[in-house]
Amino acid sequence: MTRYVYQFEEGDGKDRRRFGGKGAGLAEMSQIGLPVPPGFTIITEASLDYLQDNAMPDDLMDEVWLNLARLEDKLGQKLGDAEHPLLVSVRSGAPISMPGMMDTVLNLGLNADTMEGLGRLTGNRRFALDSFRRFIQMFGNVVMHMDHSRFEQILEALKTEVGIHQDTELSEAHLEELITRYKALVLKSTRREFPDDPKVQLEMAIVAVFNSWRNPRAVFYRRVNKISNLLGTAVNVQSMVFGNMGETSATGVLFTRNPNTGETGMYGEYLTQAQGEDVVAGIRTPKPIEEMAQEMPKTHQQLVDVCQLLEFHYRDMQDIEFTVQEEKLYLLQTRTGKRTASAAVKIAVDMAKADIISRQDAISRQEPDQVQRLLYRQIDPSAEVELLAEGLPASPGAAIGKVVFTADEAEQRGQAGEAVILVRPETTPDDIHGIVAAQGVLTSRGGMTSHAAIVARGMGKPAVTGCEAVHISLEAETFTVGERVIAKDALITIDGGTGRVMLGTVPTVEPELSKEFTELLGWADSYRRLKVHANADTPEDAAKARELGATGVGLCRTEHMFMGQERLPVVQAMILAETLEDRQTALDQLLPMQQDDFYGILKAMDGLPVTIRLLDPPLHEFLPDIEVTEKALAVAKSQGSDADIMRLEAVLRRTRSLFEFNPMLGFRGVRLGVVYPEIYAMQARAIFQAQAALLKEALKPHVEVMIPLVGTSEELARMKDMVADVNKAVQSEQGIDLPYKIGTMIEVPRAALVAGSIAEHAQFFSFGTNDLTQTTFGYSRDDAESKFLPAYLAEKILPENPFMVLDRGGVGRLIEIALKDGRSTRPDLKVGICGEHGGDPASIAFCHEAGLNYVSCSPFRVPVARLAAAQAALKK
Repeated sequence: MTRYVYQFEEGDGKDRRRFGGKGAGLAEMSQIGLPVPPGFTIITEASLDYLQDNAMPDDLMDEVWLNLARLEDKLGQKLGDAEHPLLVSVRSGAPISMPGMMDTVLNLGLNADTMEGLGRLTGNRRFALDSFRRFIQMFGNVVMHMDHSRFEQILEALKTEVGIHQDTELSEAHLEELITRYKALVLKSTRREFPDDPKVQLEMAIVAVFNSWRNPRAVFYRRVNKISNLLGTAVNVQSMVFGNMGETSATGVLFTRNPNTGETGMYGEYLTQAQGEDVVAGIRTPKPIEEMAQEMPKTHQQLVDVCQLLEFHYRDMQDIEFTVQEEKLYLLQTRTGKRTASAAVKIAVDMAKADIISRQDAISRQEPDQVQRLLYRQIDPSAEVELLAEGLPASPGAAIGKVVFTADEAEQRGQAGEAVILVRPETTPDDIHGIVAAQGVLTSRGGMTSHAAIVARGMGKPAVTGCEAVHISLEAETFTVGERVIAKDALITIDGGTGRVMLGTVPTVEPELSKEFTELLGWADSYRRLKVHANADTPEDAAKARELGATGVGLCRTEHMFMGQERLPVVQAMILAETLEDRQTALDQLLPMQQDDFYGILKAMDGLPVTIRLLDPPLHEFLPDIEVTEKALAVAKSQGSDADIMRLEAVLRRTRSLFEFNPMLGFRGVRLGVVYPEIYAMQARAIFQAQAALLKEALKPHVEVMIPLVGTSEELARMKDMVADVNKAVQSEQGIDLPYKIGTMIEVPRAALVAGSIAEHAQFFSFGTNDLTQTTFGYSRDDAESKFLPAYLAEKILPENPFMVLDRGGVGRLIEIALKDGRSTRPDLKVGICGEHGGDPASIAFCHEAGLNYVSCSPFRVPVARLAAAQAALKK
């Protein structure tokens, strides 16, 4: 028989998979003697069995009742007993933290009799009434699926009737009336009485928490964060302690370090006369934890001591939920705290320097995609801004977008490519899809540990919370600040690092990298085997890549250099030339332009390899669109000169002759070099002349010439001979040796399958994984991503978008074949990738495992690739 239920002190604090993060933390805290309200955990297997059969597992509730009796014996209280009532909370607890995505029920066990008993026991009937009305509202929402706002409307209406503003001003009579109205709402909405039997309440709550694993927001959160749907959730049943028993009671959330910056010292908030949901939900704006040092000094010192103990025990920053009941501190949860990318780096580096963790741990703990956010642009400190309001700096970064007021609209417009800012009084877990799609979040209520702050911080989204000067009308879709009215679609800028909300678009600047980040990347470099190059087409790109730690340029795309306004007419003249002589005239004009390009990039990368790909795209891409040319010709015939007509007719004729139904597989790459060798010869001459000029300046250019789209060894052999001839000619002219490497881009499956023969002529392979993915799958990327790939991903036909994460089974297999066969022919063959996958952590891990020499990615992905390469090496 499977055992499903364990008392906290019997649990395994290391087994998050079975006990969930919350249950594991409660077990460990109980075992090391911290003040944890007792309770028990229903392990994740129970939820998985329930979800599979849509029925409670056999004997589960018998185990629950047995463990409930043990809990009652410990406390001398009993669920449903009017004299000594036991109240419990029922909370979810997934193996991987999903803050706010699943359900919680507090104050379970209350009915009319136990409420009166609680009032007698505590000598505080108002507190008991307040707890009962909270329980009805939460149980009605979570378990009976009623809209939370309907209870809030009743509460606000009653406060208006009696002329009060704060919940804490409600009298016993007011609360009694509120409970009556709440129960009437439950009956009207669900056509059943609110359940009075606490055992029925408990079983219903457990089922609700199980079912919350598959609620839409939890499913969405797992999809966004790539969390398995097969983990399930534990359920924690814990005896209640109360932060709403008076001025000496409180509830709060704190982090052992600042989750925004990583600075040492407690960071958190609390509320007196409140329960935990009040803080997290953002319904009231709480007090900073520092104020507790004056208001509750003894408790504040206890929290300082607990933070030190837990952080040292877990060797990481902790996120702690606590309650103070009549000056006695209780810990309800500890878990590894969500943090910003900059905080993650600083915390890891500081802990490594303090010998709490190793340098390897510091590297392995970073999430590469989060680290990328450290390179996002920030508000320009010198910019003049029109300040609207200031709130709490809940999650750093700059966000610019149009104001929207619903999560659904944020998702719809965000997915369509619009930049939007989600503006809400407070966010709830049901807003998760809007937060993901928005550039940033602004709330008028809630603190820095509210739902909006925690979720935004975990996702790297800028957020400003508790901006009380902002008065939001969801009905009118406006917010006001003083006399100023800001309507939907207005452009605003928020700065999550300072809490400022500004009108319009504010200029941004590139961020300065922290000394901790630079130090961490230095550690990463000492562990990684893969070199990290960059894709760079300009000297500026190359310089930025080098600044960010690139060890070379893995892809320089020469076609991008042809698109400049002053060059395009010369390129078009070259394409339109009808004789070799005319074409050579145009190429002679392009030669010094290309030479300047290569000179700048090679100089920026002095001493490091630069792989220059010769012209790849079809020639028609440099000519005007056929339809545009036809219209221009029609206008010329009606009012233009004969010279214009002749020119446009020549353009149209040539464009039509170059038109292809499938240009990706057409007249491009090496095929251009074979048919028009003079084009590649001009580019090779430009490269070698730039190299010669730099060598004469006592610099050290490392030239690698790459021939694209090769599918046969003979293609590469011919291009290799041509490049060699040009190299010899330039060496003779310049009187200097010009060493270089020749290689090819593997972009079609045939090239991978005959890599052994291609390696006879190639000193390096670079896998162009974007095109190799297209040709392996038979997908056109633009069509696939706009038409059927979303359905394939949703239906799990493909686990990931293969253009973003390298397809190991297909594309990866071709890479492995090419690598093995290529190195059989040429053992010192240098091999790397230069598609988008070169900056993807999962793809980088494959490259490490497969034995590649380098990855190449965009300049701003270089730090991510450096970190991911080190993590792959440490994992291996």
